Amino acid sequence: MTVMAGSPALPFRPARLWPLVWACALLAVAGLSLARDHLPFAVAFPADAVVPVAEWIGALMAWLKTNLSWLTRGITAVLGVPLDAALNLLAKNFKIGQGLTATTLPRLSWVGVVAAAFLAGRAYGGNRLGFLVGGCFLYIALFGKWTSAMLTLGLIAIAVPFCIVTGVLVGIWAFRHPKADRAIVSPALDLMQTIPTFAYLIPMLLLFGNSPVSAMIATAIFATPPMVRATLLGLSRVPPEIGDFSDMAGCTPRQKLWRVLLPSAQPTLMLGVNQVIMLALNMVIIASMIGAGGLGYDVLLALRALKVGAAMEAGLAIVALAIALDRLSQAMAAQNARGHLHRDAAGFLGLRSPNLVLALALLALTTTASLFVPAFAAVPKAMTLTTAPLWTGAVNWITVNFFDVIEVFRVTLILYVLNPLRAFCEGFPWLGAVFLLGLAGYQLGGLRLAVTVALLTAFCAVTGLWEKTMATVYLCGISAFVACLIGIPIGLWASRSDRVARIVTPIIDTLQVMPSFCFIIPVVMLFRVGDVTAMIATIGFAVVPAVRYTNHGLRNIPPALMEAAIVSGCTPRQTFWRVQLPMALPEIMLGVSQTILMALAMIIICAMIGTRDLGQEVFIALSKADAGRGIVAGLAIAFIGIIADRLFGAWSARARARVSA
Repeated sequence: MTVMAGSPALPFRPARLWPLVWACALLAVAGLSLARDHLPFAVAFPADAVVPVAEWIGALMAWLKTNLSWLTRGITAVLGVPLDAALNLLAKNFKIGQGLTATTLPRLSWVGVVAAAFLAGRAYGGNRLGFLVGGCFLYIALFGKWTSAMLTLGLIAIAVPFCIVTGVLVGIWAFRHPKADRAIVSPALDLMQTIPTFAYLIPMLLLFGNSPVSAMIATAIFATPPMVRATLLGLSRVPPEIGDFSDMAGCTPRQKLWRVLLPSAQPTLMLGVNQVIMLALNMVIIASMIGAGGLGYDVLLALRALKVGAAMEAGLAIVALAIALDRLSQAMAAQNARGHLHRDAAGFLGLRSPNLVLALALLALTTTASLFVPAFAAVPKAMTLTTAPLWTGAVNWITVNFFDVIEVFRVTLILYVLNPLRAFCEGFPWLGAVFLLGLAGYQLGGLRLAVTVALLTAFCAVTGLWEKTMATVYLCGISAFVACLIGIPIGLWASRSDRVARIVTPIIDTLQVMPSFCFIIPVVMLFRVGDVTAMIATIGFAVVPAVRYTNHGLRNIPPALMEAAIVSGCTPRQTFWRVQLPMALPEIMLGVSQTILMALAMIIICAMIGTRDLGQEVFIALSKADAGRGIVAGLAIAFIGIIADRLFGAWSARARARVSA
């Protein structure tokens, strides 16, 4: 997320006056809350003054559906060709002809795909990565999730190249036109990354129908922003002397871009590719609700039937696929970052590569063998494993033996923490919230930030969604707060101990690649549906940035500064509190901001398990195909995220400026 630039200090407001200003502001808002009987319009936005934005958007979507159906059908037909080919190649069979004369060609053999995955990992990371990637695919096969996983992989295989090409082209355009970047591209990317994933499904469902093509388009839209940002960042970090050298060599602007700048930015671009793959995988799971099928659909079916074992197996298959794709793309990025390719990795992309030739040969041989040997076409049932009874038994055992403890914890948390906090947030005056957030924006970033924050907050009120907005803020806020209470100390501990870091790093890496559904499954079985379940699942999902950014910030203090502190006679405790922590504060605050955004994303998904907030609005809109209602709720959610990001970003900028001074 970009951070709105603002002056680190307000020259016309002495800093010592701000505590008095805030005391007066809080007293004024408290008085407004106490006077709710006399000023009801300032507490709850009048129903008769609600701006019908949802109706306007709904009418626009209906007009588009009526008048542009020929276009959407054409797009569906065109995109359906490569998508069907990928799905047939990986998960289904090719059918040529019709009726009795139809010929069926088999899909790729699972044995060949596992072997090809091993060779790809070996080419980019040696035998260790090869066994990891191949082992993940073998795990999926042996646990009976092969067809579902290949449906998911086929959709990703088509969506990701589209995201990469589109992201690079938009990033190049934004790099060449900085004003367009600030006015159009960056705000659009912020909005695309903060709108909840479910909000993407509603217009896709209306325009393109319930089909894998709709899921692919929604996935592509959601996963493109990281590629745009990576392209911008990579091009901006190319050393100026490289560009000057290309000019001296007589390169045209086009040659300079494609032969000099983009190759020089390749390591950063590969990191963008990694992020695109992971976001696409997460979105494909959610897009199963509108026809994507695959592993996400398996998870949804199991959750609806409360089959904890089946849900966990499908969730773990998602994790295995995510780990394989993540580690493979990271290895590709690491090799490019080092400025050279291992001979095997370079060859894997070339026609004369032993790895490529061997992979193609194995795929051809095993797929041909599948016509005669059924074991090559599908994993024999005698070979498949299942842990579903184990998961179900574990949950049942915990429920039986610890039911009283769990229930006491759940009820206590609801009665004494969640319900009072929810009542406070839902009863908070909308006018007071606009005023206080605008004041915070003014202090941290000036008038521009104040107006932006105030308008975004007011949008949630004037569209009639204030109560649900505050319900979202309450649950997201307490979840992010607890995640920071857990994550920041762990990050501090990991930064001061390499042994702890070696333990913590693989754990948070695994949590990062786990799709959001996997956090919900075990918690909902123990704590049932409701706010407690949503909070616990959200904490697990959002704790990673707090740990990672804290550890990174403290470990990257300039060595010269640490040496100066030691020479000055500082004790280890003084060095930590007076040097390391202030220097790392901007990175820690960035981690807090990312924790809030991840908590917000997870809270929306938790609407599936009984929360009553903006996520519920999106789900209702999805079930009724009400585009206006869903998009307005999605915008309200996005604005919450943008407000938090802008304020914490401005706070981090001021902290960085103070440290630099």
